[in-house]
Amino acid sequence: MASTKHHSPPADIPPQLSDLHCFTETEGVITTTMFDVPGYRVVKVLGAVYGLTVRTRNWAAAMGMVIKSIAGGELRWFTNMLYSARNDAITRIVAETKARGGNAIICLRFESGEVGGFCQCCAYGTAAIVEKVDPNTHEAPQLLS
Repeated sequence: MASTKHHSPPADIPPQLSDLHCFTETEGVITTTMFDVPGYRVVKVLGAVYGLTVRTRNWAAAMGMVIKSIAGGELRWFTNMLYSARNDAITRIVAETKARGGNAIICLRFESGEVGGFCQCCAYGTAAIVEKVDPNTHEAPQLLS
């Protein structure tokens, strides 16, 4: 019997915010928001790791955003800045994990906010060494060379 459940369409992502803006190279480190990696076991926990960045917008962009906020709608310049901050935070957390000898970050989370007019983004999680234990599990793409 075919499902009659209708799913909402995927989010409309403008071309300037396409995959290249949303993807950060993790240099072989598995990143997951889950508490584990299915088919893998945690061999060693290396501790909490963090990636932080703080960004500011220039005064011209800030004025443009004020004017845009009067009319409403997405503030695309600010959205791009947040994606860049997120990607920088991931790059930094991956570097810290690799420096500790890890190949995975589990329980990856993000936090962002504004501090005194500055945008801050923090990525945090648990650095770990994982190894594959289930032969039927596909190899994590980050671990393929």
